[in-house]
Amino acid sequence: MKKLYFLLVLCILVSCKKETPKVVPVKTTPPPAIILTDERKVQIDTAKINAFKSETLKQFYNSSENKTVWGNLKKRTYILSLLKKSDELGLNPDDYKSSTLEKFEKKISSLNDSDLATYDILLTYNFELYLTHLYKGKLDPKKLYTDWDLEEKTFDVNNALIKAFNKNKLDSIVDSVQSKSDTYKSLLKALEIINTYPEDDDIKTIESAEKITLKDTNSALINIKKRLLYWEDMSGKSDSLTKIYDQKTFEAVKKFQERHGLASDGVIGQGTISALNYSKEQRKQQIIANLERWRWYTTDLAENYFIINIPNYSLDVVESQDTTLVRNVVVGTSKRRTPIITSVLKTVVFNPTWTVPPTILKEDVVPAMKKNRNYLAKKNITIYDTTGKEVDPKVWNENKPGNYRYVQSPGYNNSLGLMKILFPNHHSVYLHDTNHRNYFGRSNRSLSSGCVRIENPLELAQHILNDSVNWSKSRIDTIIASKKTTNIKIEKKYALYQWYWTAWSKKNQLLFRADIYDLDLDLYTKLRN
Repeated sequence: MKKLYFLLVLCILVSCKKETPKVVPVKTTPPPAIILTDERKVQIDTAKINAFKSETLKQFYNSSENKTVWGNLKKRTYILSLLKKSDELGLNPDDYKSSTLEKFEKKISSLNDSDLATYDILLTYNFELYLTHLYKGKLDPKKLYTDWDLEEKTFDVNNALIKAFNKNKLDSIVDSVQSKSDTYKSLLKALEIINTYPEDDDIKTIESAEKITLKDTNSALINIKKRLLYWEDMSGKSDSLTKIYDQKTFEAVKKFQERHGLASDGVIGQGTISALNYSKEQRKQQIIANLERWRWYTTDLAENYFIINIPNYSLDVVESQDTTLVRNVVVGTSKRRTPIITSVLKTVVFNPTWTVPPTILKEDVVPAMKKNRNYLAKKNITIYDTTGKEVDPKVWNENKPGNYRYVQSPGYNNSLGLMKILFPNHHSVYLHDTNHRNYFGRSNRSLSSGCVRIENPLELAQHILNDSVNWSKSRIDTIIASKKTTNIKIEKKYALYQWYWTAWSKKNQLLFRADIYDLDLDLYTKLRN
């Protein structure tokens, strides 16, 4: 597939541009001939195949000279079993007509030639649909979101299926088409774990208008304790619970908070209560939505990469399958979301300038300038006209703010901080330092205007630049002290995966994060419609 090359715009944190995705023709290799055995097979009327309006299906049966192929009971039974238990992989058995296929199978010996042909086509069509969903998901992210830049995944399902069919290795095909990433595997494990919890938790919604701290007495604690018992963060019996916030409950709350990415301080505030109020069914839906998203992502991760989990506010540097650095990050707010991107890191910029982008100009700068013409001067921002001439704030035309360029000089208090990392994308976003360094101590770090801010970025820069030249701390410090904008090409190839997932498992424990962009429920609903 042709790679898309995006124009990198050197400004910060603008709202995403809408672009019509290019339609790339998918080249497929003609599938091999299907090896048929002596079991019962009949000729299929091509009208039955054409009724599905599927080129893939036509090509499949061309390989069998339009004869039925599923005469082998063992093969049929295996496929029916997979489709019936597809919910174990987060899929919906109804999408693959599982019940209809089982009805055909029960009367297989009495089917006439026409019905046998229909059954055969249905088996092929639905099994290929199942495999396609496992490989690249049921839904197309490009049709759902304007700010998701993911390479289109192509899948030659006929070749995969026919090769497995001919070699009698259908049992290997399901594993081969799924993601090999640890996160995807941990999501499948999370689905398995959550299915072990009782179906009906029978716990009322927890309501408390005030924070609850150790040794407090609060009627909400009865249901809080029931939730902690249900999710196994606390042991004990539900018939001996009190309204007192005791030490045992305090420790259980901290454990629960840690599993949900909250400040594990034992203080029960709205964030903790919100997480406690999720039911088993809601959490299961969340896991299924995350499985779908992971099927959209690339199946072949690069040798070296940055992977950012937006809801977890985290960046991991992975080199040769080893995590070499972990950083806290700040991401975009729900109104100015950090886009989903797969790209390649290109350049480190020390002492960057910052050009105020249109969104921030309109929503923040112009209102502030109308109140105080010295607003930009205090932030070390210079106004330039279209000829590049500096403009005095006193003569700035507030009615035509778009006729100017607003540039902040390099420095410790620059909005981008002391460093940024550039990568190709058409959202005008990048990774960078920040002048709000206290943000990294917060548990909720959905605070930026779209770009990703990195904690301790100069250490990160030194790490990724050291592959080509000895980039010592003192060398970087000298560049920073010069306050001169300096661009350094990143010689070592790093992919960037800026992705979104809110659930996984680790050591048989369920882990969840707040769905900061409200994507999970909407995605699950679309999956089941």
